[in-house]
Amino acid sequence: MAHVTREQLDRLLEQALLDDDHASLADRLDGLARGYASGEVSRAAILVLAAEEWRQAGQPARALECFQRALDDGGEVSVDPRAGIADTLFELDRPAEAQELVGSIKAEGGVDAATALHVAETLLAYGDLRGAHEWATEGVVAGEAAGGTRDALLRTRYRIRVDLGLPEDDLDALLDLTR
Repeated sequence: MAHVTREQLDRLLEQALLDDDHASLADRLDGLARGYASGEVSRAAILVLAAEEWRQAGQPARALECFQRALDDGGEVSVDPRAGIADTLFELDRPAEAQELVGSIKAEGGVDAATALHVAETLLAYGDLRGAHEWATEGVVAGEAAGGTRDALLRTRYRIRVDLGLPEDDLDALLDLTR
């Protein structure tokens, strides 16, 4: 059993960037999660990182399994693992399941800004502009988004509104388009 530090994770991620080997990193992160005893980062957060790396390595089925384990673990994560599950289901050409999961996340309410951004970007990538707009708007209106997440939500929302042919509104005015 291992104690996991942020520094340890940072070293793993840095090395993987240098090696450009997502599968190896995913495998190492998965192993780290399996041997997890305690740490500065939750097991669920490590599993989400592993899942993202499996996706980058072109192995969405393994990613789905890691996202599900993160969800089952229930530990602290920056983005609800169900958002990653939905994204992966779309990738696996299972849009009905993905949409159902997105609907269940929304039905629960209280979605955090980072999750709203992830879902909005996923829906945008898979052609659901109206759904993406709703999620981006909800993320901004919730008012909890700060800094980079808020700016990303505003930018994503603005791009969607342009694609939908919608006029600028009060929320668009919050976006500094000169940056």
